[in-house]
Amino acid sequence: MNGLISIALVMALSPVVNAQNAPQAGRVETVVAQVGTKRITLDEFTKKYNEVRSQTINPPTKQQFLEDMVRYEVGLQEAEKRNLDKDPIVQDRVKQEMYKALLEKDLGQQVQKIQVSDAEMKAWYGKNPEIRTSHILIEYRPGASAEQVAEAKKRAQEIFQEVRGSKRSFEELVRLYSDDPLSKQAGGDVGWQSRVTLFPSYYETALGMKVNEIKGLIETPFGFHIIKLTGRRGYEEANKRQIRAAVYDEKRKQAFNGYFERLKKQYSIKTNPSALQ
Repeated sequence: MNGLISIALVMALSPVVNAQNAPQAGRVETVVAQVGTKRITLDEFTKKYNEVRSQTINPPTKQQFLEDMVRYEVGLQEAEKRNLDKDPIVQDRVKQEMYKALLEKDLGQQVQKIQVSDAEMKAWYGKNPEIRTSHILIEYRPGASAEQVAEAKKRAQEIFQEVRGSKRSFEELVRLYSDDPLSKQAGGDVGWQSRVTLFPSYYETALGMKVNEIKGLIETPFGFHIIKLTGRRGYEEANKRQIRAAVYDEKRKQAFNGYFERLKKQYSIKTNPSALQ
């Protein structure tokens, strides 16, 4: 990581000491650089440089890092001179950083302390098992018109009727009709998937099916699917890392939800959901 990237990470968190920051009584500060009326002290430089060295495999030299600090301060002063703090885009970014800083301050430690037990993983998996499916996709492009979607649906219904009454295997029908090039050559097989990796309507439908059962039509942003459930995996064979991550995300989401439910009570809030229709 070069000096420019390093300073971008560090300086975003702690501004350079300026001339108005008085030194401790009786102590003479060594100044390593001065940009306009603002100065960079040796203590400030050393603190930041040590932070970068501890976080970077290939840290810059001290001379490179000092140059980056000078450039950073020059950039700040130039931005202030041009009144970029009044730019709407800059103001929006500042608000985003304030929002993230608030969450880090109020929830950071709580989130870091989240623990996931084996019992929690098993309980979650009991409701969200990994499944294996094959599918026939009749796609419509993103941004398709209502007429194009209706045309795709009509074609999907015709194919589904053939699937239900055909003596051909599902795999053969996939090769005849599916618009999914990735799974088509594998007889429609999309492998082992979970709630985390499948679109909700697809997963929920497959979850309620019996092995070798075929259902349709299931609509997703990709088009219309005809699904065949081919397997359901037990907990012992499941992807434990993915399960742990899913449980962790749920507990983190609960922490955020609880935080905002408490915080929102301090504000007058009115919404108009009907305007979204």
